[in-house]
Amino acid sequence: MLRYLTAGESHGKGLVTIVDGLPAGLHVSSDELATELARRRKGHGRGARMRIEKDRLEILAGVRYGVTTGAPVAVTIGNTEWGRWEAVLSAELREPAKPVTTPRPGHADLAGMMRHGTHDVRDVLERASARETAARTVAGYLARSLLSAAGIEIISHVVSIGDITTSEILPTPDDRPRLDESPVRALDEDAARKMIQRIDEAHEERDTLGGVFEVLAYGLPAGVGTYAQWDRRLDGLLAQALMSVPGVKGVEVGNGFAQARSRGSAAHDEIEVGYSRTSNRAGGVEGGMSNGEPIRVRGAMKPLSTLMRALRSVDVLTGEPAEALRERSDVCAVAPAAVVGEQMVAFVLAQQTLEQFGGATLEDYQRGAAAYRERLERF
Repeated sequence: MLRYLTAGESHGKGLVTIVDGLPAGLHVSSDELATELARRRKGHGRGARMRIEKDRLEILAGVRYGVTTGAPVAVTIGNTEWGRWEAVLSAELREPAKPVTTPRPGHADLAGMMRHGTHDVRDVLERASARETAARTVAGYLARSLLSAAGIEIISHVVSIGDITTSEILPTPDDRPRLDESPVRALDEDAARKMIQRIDEAHEERDTLGGVFEVLAYGLPAGVGTYAQWDRRLDGLLAQALMSVPGVKGVEVGNGFAQARSRGSAAHDEIEVGYSRTSNRAGGVEGGMSNGEPIRVRGAMKPLSTLMRALRSVDVLTGEPAEALRERSDVCAVAPAAVVGEQMVAFVLAQQTLEQFGGATLEDYQRGAAAYRERLERF
């Protein structure tokens, strides 16, 4: 079973990722992983911290001479700013730093403080921070590498920021360089200019913006996933994965919400000779399984809840009104959230294809994938 676990805090000494269940023989490159981590830091509307924050990574285990051994892969991402935070987040017994007592609306702060019985927001926000997605990117990179070996490629783009929506252009894996170069991760250049303008306007008004991103997976054969059990349905797993990304408040598979407003005759993807479809309103998933069309899933990200002009809160020590803590200064993070969405979709598909195709080695996995595709061709 393919699984991963992360540990570490936003301003802590470093983040740790352990990925268990990868087959032996998978190519792993520190440079490629560093490039993937850098994609997560990009995007118009990111704050100054993204220019300071560097991902100093080290592969600790599970890789030898550039390939996986079949053992768990362990990677650390060191915090180059640790010296500034060591006194605040020290693991050793010492005089505590001044507590942070004004939780931020829209964050895990207050609920987490109540759950764990702490009156210092720092105990919650450090782990609840979106910085943890850097550790997820390690798992996503490994998953993408595995999928690519079976001819499955994943891409993401931004559908909307604020009230600006792109045209209905579906990117393909060939568009990845253009999307990575776009400040808002959009192929529609006119919409991209308007999105940048909206972000700049929000910055001037000391406000934030959310939006919608879409992740697409190409090359996944039909029948991956299952209808047999609720917790193993592919669309449910994809929805859970994207909903776990900080800031995401809604997930849509295919044209899910539009389908809810249409009649059945206009909602479904008719089947042609050869088993292709006339459309892809289902987003490549029917009955909890892939149907052979590209997987298409969207995440709706709320506006960032830490504003440059602080929202109202309460000091948990005095019970009196207070301004919420201001911890970071991003205006919009939809573009990097799309990249994180890629990693989450990649990991789910890697889990499901490994379960379906099997393989203790990369060669076994590829052979299983090829055999399954050949069987589908004979159907």
